[in-house]
Amino acid sequence: MSFTILTDTSANLPSSLLKEHDITVIPYHYYIGDKAYSCLNTEGFDGQKFYKAMRMGADIKTSAINYQSYIDFFEKFLDQGQDILFISMSSGISSSYSCAQVAKKELVEKYPDREILLVDTLGASLGEGIFVLMAAEYRDAGFSIQKVHKRLEKDKKRMYQVFTVDDLMYLKKTGRLTGSAAIIGNMLQVKPILKGNENGEIVNFAKVIGRKKAVDMLAQRYNMLVKNPEEQIVGIAHADCEEDAEYLIGLLNQKKPPREILTVMYEPVTGSHVGPGTLALFFLGDDKVRFR
Repeated sequence: MSFTILTDTSANLPSSLLKEHDITVIPYHYYIGDKAYSCLNTEGFDGQKFYKAMRMGADIKTSAINYQSYIDFFEKFLDQGQDILFISMSSGISSSYSCAQVAKKELVEKYPDREILLVDTLGASLGEGIFVLMAAEYRDAGFSIQKVHKRLEKDKKRMYQVFTVDDLMYLKKTGRLTGSAAIIGNMLQVKPILKGNENGEIVNFAKVIGRKKAVDMLAQRYNMLVKNPEEQIVGIAHADCEEDAEYLIGLLNQKKPPREILTVMYEPVTGSHVGPGTLALFFLGDDKVRFR
């Protein structure tokens, strides 16, 4: 029986890959003033313009996806007789996943013969998107929707998401640092090293002095924690700092080159929360890696 793979725009996957793997996304929205926007075409997104506007003080607001939007989205496929595997942004940073659960509860009563399976990736950007690509690989290998769901539920414990930011004031705005810590950090060029923990929440676990050392630490975490890199897609997302991303790629390929490195510009919703200059790395370790 066929099934369809769905995700949201936080997965940060290039539009060409979504089309290639027959994956449909539901958009998050962001707001500049009173006007709402979405970014369904990531390859058409002008990241340089967007992050330049943020650096100049543009105030970007975002909203979660509500349950009615999920119902409308899912029903288009259920009406066609398709089972659904939906791969979501972390419940640790957004209420959207809980809205998807509410939508599922309603829809399983209306479509009792259809399977609706949800995956809370406990991640965002390519910490979510890599699982979407993995799901497509499993599906194309002939796995059932139940088997793919089981694999992803197991694999998500192995996703390590580590990143650094250029401006600590964005973390202050999202409540990750106190005001005084943010100001002192910027003055001293202290760069936080953050990760996604076992609950899909963002935590600050280290600090270094200087941008280069921060990027070096991302590579150090990779070399220490990655498992079987030759078998996996490693992700890099950046918010308008392409040179740093290229430098990081070089570091990753020195000791433990992966099967593939997928590099993307942060899409606007997730990017607005971490801020311009953010550089993030996503890879698989062992099943305890989120605790490290």
